[in-house]
Amino acid sequence: MTLRALYDVAAPAKLNLFLHVIGRRADGYHLLQSVFVLIDWCDTLHLERRDDGAIARHDLGAALPADDLCLRAARRLQAESGTTQGVDISIEKQVPWGAGMGGGSSDAASTLLALNRLWGLNWPLSRLLPLGLSLGADVPFFLGGRNAWVEGIGERLTPIGLPPQWYAVVKPAASLATQSIFTSPLLVRNTEAAILAGFLADVWADVGADGLLQGYGRNDLQPPAEAMCPEVAQAARLLEGRFGNSRMTGSGSAVFARAGRIEGKESPPRATMPPELPAEWVGRMCRGLQQHPLIGWAAD
Repeated sequence: MTLRALYDVAAPAKLNLFLHVIGRRADGYHLLQSVFVLIDWCDTLHLERRDDGAIARHDLGAALPADDLCLRAARRLQAESGTTQGVDISIEKQVPWGAGMGGGSSDAASTLLALNRLWGLNWPLSRLLPLGLSLGADVPFFLGGRNAWVEGIGERLTPIGLPPQWYAVVKPAASLATQSIFTSPLLVRNTEAAILAGFLADVWADVGADGLLQGYGRNDLQPPAEAMCPEVAQAARLLEGRFGNSRMTGSGSAVFARAGRIEGKESPPRATMPPELPAEWVGRMCRGLQQHPLIGWAAD
């Protein structure tokens, strides 16, 4: 039976547990090391197949940019596959823009995975990955579907297991321009390269009664970000005071704290968000996910 629609398609955000800049390529791209972890702060997509070949997006909340990544993903997959089918994509946007949480990249990945089914393409993951990378460095991570050790410019992924954990995530009203951070004279570009085994040994060491992972490394982008945007430093102080730790994620303005282990599938977190968050900020307690909700939607 031919699918006509796919509803309630999840596009989860991610956090960078650390982010080190370890060098720079000849073409100017920075070489990174990071760990990406999926969280349950999600956008939701609804896709309805069209037989006229047209591709359209409908915003169910705040208006998105006219040519966002999910539209570009749909057009690219349509062109590469040669399909004559189109799609109406409706988006319930929840993940904030400019946060460093990968919302646009996640939308693009979920669009590719959903259209692979809706259009009956049945492409393997290995065929979707290079297409995703052409859209953005974070897209392959969301296609891969597992928490990962990340290297290169974001395209080299090694799946890893992490203890299930709560994260308190705060997005100030201000956003940051990624290019401004990477061109800042405050950015350290020569952090010593780490090895995966060392990271895993450190984060699993002494996971005590609170279930907290160890706070490995740092985010090298945070000092220039705080210099450009005092709200980032303010958010970090609030979470540090509440949870004893805080860190900026990615190159956006969102900050997170490790907030305790997950006791069970339905159990609420023991900790709560700081009550003194400014009214225009957004924040929530997020579960770390062990895998993407759409894992398996493209064969390996």
